[in-house]
Amino acid sequence: MAVVSVEGPVLDTGRHAIYWAPPAGSPLARLGATWLGRDAETGEAVPRSVALDIDPAQAEALTDSPRFYGFHGTLKPPFALSPGHTAGALRDALTTFAACRPPLVLPPLSVTAIGPFIALIPSAPVPALDDLAAACVADLDTFRAPPDAADLARRQAAGLSERQAALLARWGYPYVMEEFRFHLTLTGPIVDATDRAAVLDALRDLCAPVCATPPPLDALALFHQPDWNAPFRLVARSPLGTALAA
Repeated sequence: MAVVSVEGPVLDTGRHAIYWAPPAGSPLARLGATWLGRDAETGEAVPRSVALDIDPAQAEALTDSPRFYGFHGTLKPPFALSPGHTAGALRDALTTFAACRPPLVLPPLSVTAIGPFIALIPSAPVPALDDLAAACVADLDTFRAPPDAADLARRQAAGLSERQAALLARWGYPYVMEEFRFHLTLTGPIVDATDRAAVLDALRDLCAPVCATPPPLDALALFHQPDWNAPFRLVARSPLGTALAA
C-alpha cells in the first residue's frame, strides 16, 4: 500500500499530529464519523444518523471537542513545525518511520470512562502499541517546535504530577511515554456522574457491533490544522511495514 494523500500539499503553518485513524470506509470509521458528526478524512459534516437514546442537542454538545480533532487515537500529539522544517519533510519522515515498523492488530475495543471523558480503548494491554507511540514521540521530535508560554501555562494549570510536568518540558505534552494511554475520544467531559453513566451505557450499546472485531493498525495518519480555529483534517496515511516486506 502506497502513501495515500487525502488532499493537496500540506501547509507548513498551523499544527500537525500523528494519529491512528480507522481505515477509510470501515465500520469503525463510519461509526466515529456518524457519532461525532464529521468525517476528518473528507472534512465534511456527517448527519448523526445513529439510533441512540440521547437528546440530539446533548449529543451535539458532547461531541463538540472530539469533532474538532476528528475520530482518532493519538500517537504524537499536535505540534507546530520547528524552524527549518517543512510539512513535506515531515510527511516523508513519517513514511520512512512507518515503513520500518510492523503493523499491529489491536484487541477488541471497549467503551470506557477515562475520568470525565468517554472513549474507546483496547480491552487488553498492547506493549507494541505503547512502543510505537513512544517512538513516534521521540524519533520525529526534531520536527516539533517547543510549545509557547500560553500552551505550557494551560497544561500546567491542569494539575500535573511531577513526572507529567517533566514530560511536558521534554516532549511538549504531559501524557506521553509511560503516561500514554491509547484511546479514541467519544465525548468531551461529562461532569455529572449520573449523566456520564447514562451516556456510557448508551455508547456501549451503540459501539457493541464494532467492538467485537479487533481493528487493524496498519498505517499512521498525518493530521493537519491550518490554524487554531480550524478543525483537524486527515491529510495522508503512511502504511506500516512496507520496508519489512521488501
